[in-house]
Amino acid sequence: MEKITFTPQEGGAVEFYILEQTMIGGTNYLLVTDSESGDGEALILCDVSAPEDPEAVYEIVEDDETLNAVAAVFEKIMDDIDIIQ
Repeated sequence: MEKITFTPQEGGAVEFYILEQTMIGGTNYLLVTDSESGDGEALILCDVSAPEDPEAVYEIVEDDETLNAVAAVFEKIMDDIDIIQ
């Protein structure tokens, strides 16, 4: 499982494991977790960076409508998981 490090503006580095990635409507989404194995907290992140940005910028998806839609896509991609919101 690939591990990535995020650096929030207000704090130190945070590591997540990428469970899955998908693109919807030209926007890249990541399903990440804080645990390499077992049950962990999962987040859906959205790439909000501009194409010319040297690094990707991700934000946590908080809009309920978007979160539900993207979570449903990830559940279809990964048959063996259930995303509980």
